Amino acid sequence: MSTPPAQKPAPDRQRKLGRKGRANNTEMVRASSLFILTALAIVFALLNLDDVEVHWAFGSGRAPLIVVIVISLLVGIVLTYFAERLSRRRRG
Repeated sequence: MSTPPAQKPAPDRQRKLGRKGRANNTEMVRASSLFILTALAIVFALLNLDDVEVHWAFGSGRAPLIVVIVISLLVGIVLTYFAERLSRRRRG
């Protein structure tokens, strides 16, 4: 008796396998990017440990530069979030 010829996966199955491969590649790129950004953030923080003088509306003080940068970033994110919400509310 002869052996049956090897069967190829159905076209639908081939597409699913292709998508899975692309999903794995996308996750690898995303994980690698996250790792690189984290490493850069750590290096950035270590290079900005000097104390700086911060002048507030009512007084001044000293703080590590990285703390000033992170607080500024967080304030910017919060203000952007609320500005987008306000803009959507006016449009909708």
